[in-house]
Amino acid sequence: MLISPMARRWVSMLSAVVLVFCSMLGSSSFAADSDYRLGPSDLLRVNVFGSPELSGEVRVSETGNITYPLIGQVPVSGKSPAQVEAQLASAFIDGGFLKQAQVTVLVLEYRSQKVSVMGHVTKPGQYSLQSSSRVLDVLAEAGGPVNEEAADVATLMRKDGSKAPIDLAALFAGDPEQNHVVAGGDTVYVPRAPQFYVYGEVQKPGMYKLERGMTVSRAISKGGGLTTRGSERRVVIKRKNKEGKEEHYSAKGSDLLQADDVLMVKEGLF
Repeated sequence: MLISPMARRWVSMLSAVVLVFCSMLGSSSFAADSDYRLGPSDLLRVNVFGSPELSGEVRVSETGNITYPLIGQVPVSGKSPAQVEAQLASAFIDGGFLKQAQVTVLVLEYRSQKVSVMGHVTKPGQYSLQSSSRVLDVLAEAGGPVNEEAADVATLMRKDGSKAPIDLAALFAGDPEQNHVVAGGDTVYVPRAPQFYVYGEVQKPGMYKLERGMTVSRAISKGGGLTTRGSERRVVIKRKNKEGKEEHYSAKGSDLLQADDVLMVKEGLF
């Protein structure tokens, strides 16, 4: 079948676009892996250009080695994918198996690098990095924060000792600045939320999570609302001052609560 000059030009342009796109994907993968150091249980994809029989997937052993056809055992633990690429290429050439060797190594599973997710999440523990993971990824693996217990602000503790606050409300609302990249040895800690107490003439007295902007009216709603005898105009807040001494305040519905406040709802005057 004959192809017109116009069709050939379109095919040529499409091929160029595909090559550029593939190049971008390759650059992105390299950027994600360039600082990563391999370790036991990582899964690698090795591609040897022009030699598909030598390409394949291989997992790093517990001793930090990979066993590769023709070459045998190759120590890779603590090395970057780029270093392993050069190592394999040299081994193929030095062993006389290839005159020229172009090797690429991609990390498919980042099993050796673990991130801890601790505190008030559904499944606290250590989780393996599967890719260039972010805070949202590891929180999802841990089942997310426990709604009635978790604070609004978590902490990302880096392996080097530095810390970064994470506004969880903003994170779940899609703020990319809160979705930090995490690395092996990092810890995401979700602390317990501050609490307040509501007693007296409410339907469900007890301890509740202190949410942002929690007013007296909202606190009463959290407690199931007023009983038939309760009055929002007769509410007292018991609060400890800086010296630890308890003080009592008459409260209005719009007043804001603080951590560990005790809200006492009294009977209305008839």
